[in-house]
Amino acid sequence: MDKPKADLSFSIESIRQKLKANPVLLQIPVGSGRSFTGVVDLLTNQKLIWKPRSIGDDGRMFESKPLDQSDEPELLQEVADLDDEFADLLLTDFSDNFDAVPSIKLQEAVRRVTLARKGVPVLCGSSLRNKGVQPLLDAIVAYLPAPSERHHDLVRWYKDDLCALAFKVLHDKQRGPLVFLRIYSGTLKAQTAVHNINRNSIERMSRLLVPFADQHVEIPSMTAGNIALTVGLKQTVTGDTIVSSKASAAAAARRAHKDNSTGTKHREHASVVLSGVEVPEPVFFCTIEPPTMAKQTDLENALNNLQREDPSLKVRVDPDSGQTVLCGMGELHIEIIHDRIRREYGIETHLGPLQVAYRETVLHEASTTDTLDRTVGERRHVVTVELEVGPADLSSTTASCDLAFTKEVEGQLSKELKDAVENGVHSSYLQGPLLGYPLQGVTTLIQNVNMEPGTSPAMVSACVSRCMQKALRLAGGQVLEPVMSLEMTVDEEHLSSVLGDLAQRRGTVSDIQSRHDHKLLLATVPLAEMMGYSTILRTITSGNATFSLALDTYEAMNSQDQNILLKRMSGLL
Repeated sequence: MDKPKADLSFSIESIRQKLKANPVLLQIPVGSGRSFTGVVDLLTNQKLIWKPRSIGDDGRMFESKPLDQSDEPELLQEVADLDDEFADLLLTDFSDNFDAVPSIKLQEAVRRVTLARKGVPVLCGSSLRNKGVQPLLDAIVAYLPAPSERHHDLVRWYKDDLCALAFKVLHDKQRGPLVFLRIYSGTLKAQTAVHNINRNSIERMSRLLVPFADQHVEIPSMTAGNIALTVGLKQTVTGDTIVSSKASAAAAARRAHKDNSTGTKHREHASVVLSGVEVPEPVFFCTIEPPTMAKQTDLENALNNLQREDPSLKVRVDPDSGQTVLCGMGELHIEIIHDRIRREYGIETHLGPLQVAYRETVLHEASTTDTLDRTVGERRHVVTVELEVGPADLSSTTASCDLAFTKEVEGQLSKELKDAVENGVHSSYLQGPLLGYPLQGVTTLIQNVNMEPGTSPAMVSACVSRCMQKALRLAGGQVLEPVMSLEMTVDEEHLSSVLGDLAQRRGTVSDIQSRHDHKLLLATVPLAEMMGYSTILRTITSGNATFSLALDTYEAMNSQDQNILLKRMSGLL
């Protein structure tokens, strides 16, 4: 509520429309924007006011006083509509005077509505100075379900065995990696071995801590529903599922297989894992170099630690130049990583220019044949490959590259040779024919593989890879650029300036919505045109606009823009 032009009624309507939820408002704010001072609790008729005391005030102290008159009739009606038991209470015991309804009865009704997922309690506040945080924490305890009240299939399958999700990793200089676990079932105990299903590894947890902000209290065990901080899990990364043993995971998989009533066949040994985190592909990249070669090992260690903490950060080594490349979600993301390496690891690194993660695809179908005839030592390797490449559907941001075999080839190849062919094809997908960017939306059909006896699988892979490069060049290359969906809130007086700037950036406006005297602008813009946009937008709008970017799709560049890019990448511009 401390944001400029904060609007509670618009937020409620947005929850209803976008999330298809049924919001139940439990508080109304006192003021908004800079004048936001507190909330009125509609359940207890209490007014909670946070008075400014000092710059360092953390919002612990607030005043609570009763309201003079009831503000509850609408809330009573809303909860009664959702909860039959509460409606009966109103109609029988309190039909004459709704103000006499005890707040505890109202809280119980809200809890039933929440557990039945008929309604969603909505509270308001501001994280700055913690205004409204205390009642929010009380509401979490009062209305959200305890682990025993959640009837997940997962809990039924694991029963009393441990099942936990690693959702965050931190690196401590003294303790090493600290892994935050959310426990879904069973009990977590210190000094015990646990099984990581995702890594298929057993690790020993040395200590178990309860986190209180930056204070950690050591405890011997922790039960379901809690969040634990563990020391000693060196291989676990964000999104991994932790169980007590391999046997308990197998038992849960058997129960899940038995419960499956859809008739689909599952592998008996398939493990039941938690969903983890969904990480989009990075869209920006740049090189990173240590100040001296003596610091290279320290930098590699820092980057390994940061990758475990942040799954959206990718680090790779360029095969041609040997440089370390950082791949991230945006300019700010990479800047923060750079700053953390300096602050936390004491390494003054140098970042290369920020570059966009383009993709490549092919325009046409093309067939080709290639023969590799090579003698290594006394052994002669001869293999001939015939294949066809062509374009696939590019409508998805993750349009993958597919590989298929003709029936004749599939029947004659052993598993080892089939793997060799797949390795050759997939290695070719990593570098396109135009600029060496990864390929997307390409299909490959292996039509024939002939080899003389004694030819090694490595030579088959090499021949397939060479044949692929030939076919990709024949099929005609096309550069795909990442296109971002842009959502911006801007004053009406600055809208025309913003639209003019977006037009110069090859942006396409899809919708402009009114939000009181503000405009909500929805558009798609090529990522290459958005370098340093936050600074430019502040200048255009005098700091009165906010925006967010997310990857929408990859689109083919027009020939003019592609030629400019090719010249720039080859050093001609």
